[in-house]
Amino acid sequence: MNQGKLFVVATPIGNLNDITFRAIDTLKQVDFIICEDTRVSSALLNKYEIKNKLFVLNAGNEEKKLDLYIKYLLEGKSVALISDAGTPTISDPGGRLVNKAKKSGIEIYGIPGPNAAVLALSISGIATDSFVFEGFLPQKKGRQSKLKLLATEERTIVLYESMYRIEKLIDEIAEYMPNRYIQVYRELTKMFEESWEGYPSDIQKDLSNKTIKGEFVVLISPLKWKV
Repeated sequence: MNQGKLFVVATPIGNLNDITFRAIDTLKQVDFIICEDTRVSSALLNKYEIKNKLFVLNAGNEEKKLDLYIKYLLEGKSVALISDAGTPTISDPGGRLVNKAKKSGIEIYGIPGPNAAVLALSISGIATDSFVFEGFLPQKKGRQSKLKLLATEERTIVLYESMYRIEKLIDEIAEYMPNRYIQVYRELTKMFEESWEGYPSDIQKDLSNKTIKGEFVVLISPLKWKV
């Protein structure tokens, strides 16, 4: 029996029009789709009239479902992996599935598309020839140590943060990197997209007057970068 194929498919980070023809074709043709949340992914599938089965893989069920999905692939099924938004496995579930599929000899194909970190960098005007992506910082243990280490980082730094901790993150950057110029992007590609830029103390003032919702990308300029 021929083994199946795993397609890692990037999907929109907000605006549902930001999807490639190849991604749509792949999602229609595979035997089933693995997603984080069926409620979120159903909106995308409905828009493009993709009538396919959705299976869930997230932090809550990964241990239980991983071997089952590998079994389907080994039996010859073609499977697409998507996340709620953007490119799967980048600060999203799915990395363990891809790793185990590789070790099992399953062919893996990437279908490129949106990524919030790359989008923010592309419109920032900050140096992008070299950068470090840190995603979400640890919530508790190791957070302060990571911030101290990042304060010595010479490249552009890219962080993700939720609406619940964005003000805390900006406060921490103000403490550890007060002289680094930063940019903050909220809800990229969505209807209420916003951005702020300046030194951490400037952003603190801006955010203090806002009702904060959504997901954030934070860029911290290189150590020796000047405005």
